[in-house]
Amino acid sequence: MNPDQTYLTEDPLSYTDLIGSVMRPSDGALAFFAGVVRNHHDGKTVQSIVYEAYRPMAEREIGRIMEDIRSRYPDVRMAVRHRLGLVVVGEASIVIACSSPHRAEAFAACREIIDRVKQTVPIWKKERSESGEEWVGWQGAAGEGSIRETR
Repeated sequence: MNPDQTYLTEDPLSYTDLIGSVMRPSDGALAFFAGVVRNHHDGKTVQSIVYEAYRPMAEREIGRIMEDIRSRYPDVRMAVRHRLGLVVVGEASIVIACSSPHRAEAFAACREIIDRVKQTVPIWKKERSESGEEWVGWQGAAGEGSIRETR
C-alpha cells in the first residue's frame, strides 16, 4: 500500500487525468466507471449529495481494496478517486479506471473496485432536496430506516 496515495478529494473529478494515469502502450482494454449524481432516488427528487468520510480510515480501506485487487489482477493498472463534499446532479462522485492487455481482467477489476468500495469504505451521503436532507445508504446494512433532517 502506498501511504502517499490519495483516493479522496474535494475537487471535481477528471476522467481524462484518471484514464491517463493507467493507460500503457501495451494495453488493449480500458474499463471505466463513473458514479454520477442523478436527480432522483427512491421516487424522490435529488438536488445534490454531500459526501462525508472518516478520511484516515476511508483512505486506508480503499488502499487495502486496491492492494488486494492488484494482487489478483497483476496485469491490470487501476486508479480510483472518490469525491467528498457537495456534488450536484450530473457530477461524478466516484471514478474508476482499469487498463490491461485484455478486456476481461479490466472489466473484472473495475467491477470489484466499485462493489467493494460501496460495501466497506466509511463514506456516507446526505441527499438534498427541496424538502430537506436525508442520510441514505449506510442504514440498510444495520436494518434501520433513513434519518430525515429538515431545513
